Amino acid sequence: MSTSIRADHPEPLWIQAVNLIKEQIGTGALKPGSRLPPERELCERLGISRVTLRKALTTLVEEGALSASHGRGWYVAASASAREWPNSLESFSETASRMGLAPSSTVLRQEVVAADLDQAEHLSIAPGTPLFVLERVRLLNDVPIALDLTQVPAEFVPGITDVDFRTGSLYDHLAAANLDPVKADATVEAQQADAYLAEQLQLEIGKPVLVMRQLVFSPTDRPLFSSVVRYRGDRYRLRTFFLRSAPARPAWGPR
Repeated sequence: MSTSIRADHPEPLWIQAVNLIKEQIGTGALKPGSRLPPERELCERLGISRVTLRKALTTLVEEGALSASHGRGWYVAASASAREWPNSLESFSETASRMGLAPSSTVLRQEVVAADLDQAEHLSIAPGTPLFVLERVRLLNDVPIALDLTQVPAEFVPGITDVDFRTGSLYDHLAAANLDPVKADATVEAQQADAYLAEQLQLEIGKPVLVMRQLVFSPTDRPLFSSVVRYRGDRYRLRTFFLRSAPARPAWGPR
């Protein structure tokens, strides 16, 4: 486990340790069910005291990321990564593979339509441009996780209407067309499940869902596709982190 804990950082040391271990879990460096190194070794690696480490580990247990076994040590919870998405840009299939889960989809809609004014403006294309619309229920190990509505200009991927998206990955087909997604603008908000969403995700009407809206770009900053993904609130957790920049210091000229 590498360390990025800094004594001069504005965050307390134990919070830095919590975030570092979460990051290791999120990237797959710490696998579900794996045992953490002994406390003495962790303290040496992280440069913190055992009291500070215990506070961090206890917090992670309370959050469900770790479990403790008396006399045996600390373990990554089996469900820790199953509910947590990274803050890196991954396809659904890539995320599932990293988690050791089997992805699949139920295709609800797969068609080409003419882009309306709003769609055209969002994707920087002309109104009326053929737009491939794909709506899927995304599953992990056959459990419904999210309802995904994606829109991509049909010209980007010739033959896209013939792809079997029950198992196919949009990211793979874009990459095959030399249009690798490299970044995305995203917003996340909480909503209540309506009747349609509740039916697709096997939820009760009114249950919480997390809605992620993304606009994904190519290496040349060209919009590739937009998506609205509605995740079950009880099976999804977005992992992110924030870094406080150093306070501005006055610039001193020559004396």
